[in-house]
Amino acid sequence: MITKVLEADNHTVTTHFVLLGFPTRPAFQLPLFFVFLAIYLLTLVENFLIILVIHSDGQLRKPMYFFLSNLSFLEMWYVTVISPKMQIDFLSHDKTISFNGCMTQLYFFVTFVCTEYILLATMAFDRYVAICNPLRYPLIMTNQLCGTLAAGCWFCGLMTAMIKIVFIARLHYCGTPHINHYFCDISPLLNVSCEDSSEAELVDFFLALMVIAVPLCVVVASYATILTTVLRIPSSQGRQKAFSTCASHLAVVILFYSTTLFTYACPKLMYAYNSNKMVSVLYTIIVPLLNPIIYCLRNREVKAALRKTILCKGNEPREDVTAIN
Repeated sequence: MITKVLEADNHTVTTHFVLLGFPTRPAFQLPLFFVFLAIYLLTLVENFLIILVIHSDGQLRKPMYFFLSNLSFLEMWYVTVISPKMQIDFLSHDKTISFNGCMTQLYFFVTFVCTEYILLATMAFDRYVAICNPLRYPLIMTNQLCGTLAAGCWFCGLMTAMIKIVFIARLHYCGTPHINHYFCDISPLLNVSCEDSSEAELVDFFLALMVIAVPLCVVVASYATILTTVLRIPSSQGRQKAFSTCASHLAVVILFYSTTLFTYACPKLMYAYNSNKMVSVLYTIIVPLLNPIIYCLRNREVKAALRKTILCKGNEPREDVTAIN
């Protein structure tokens, strides 16, 4: 396919990119389409149910579930930024994406990733206050503070993505570059730039350090304090109950941070290898699918409320929840 290339300032201005996607045989393209379509639809349904349950059940109107609903809302859009285009490419021989489309995808992807980093740290802080300062928890985690923290997560994500996109979008890309990935990500784009991208790399590194390292420090500090507090609880039943309130969130944190840190800690040349695409599938496709399952399996209140919602028993009394807990 021949794409138009414009001349400006002695540089060729790229109007399209080609996403190489997954290096599979044509016979596997249709099965992969159905697999990823099923995962995408299931992810949307799971996260939508989490949001519906939290907002329809009065027992779940707590800071922890408020942040969980924000996480589910974020991940619905997170997968939507990537999955539809990837699925279309499975069925089409034309795997091009326009320059504006690529930058738009990159902007929203970076927004959601950065927001999730900060949101998970906020959720860790919420668990710290709940376990280490239980008597002051209602006074500290007010509705106003929760709303401010959630808005701050989204604002930081949007601003970080905007700064990154400014430096990446102004780079020059010669001809119709072939991106060795299934979506527009920062490192693959830096790889195909035909000019010195050291400035954009430096900005990306600094912002990534702030967005990843600072929330990670908050998570580690919060859970280190939680662990110290829990170990001081005299009864084993009390320790088990305290750990159970953090187990699901800690599992989500480990899953998301480990997969993304592995990817973004690698040099940009690692994107020349197809193995990095498999790692990217974990945090772009699999993690959003598993997060609602993890929260539902580990949380009795969510399971009880979800059961009521599915069985349409919204008008029945809640005496069973106390028994379950």
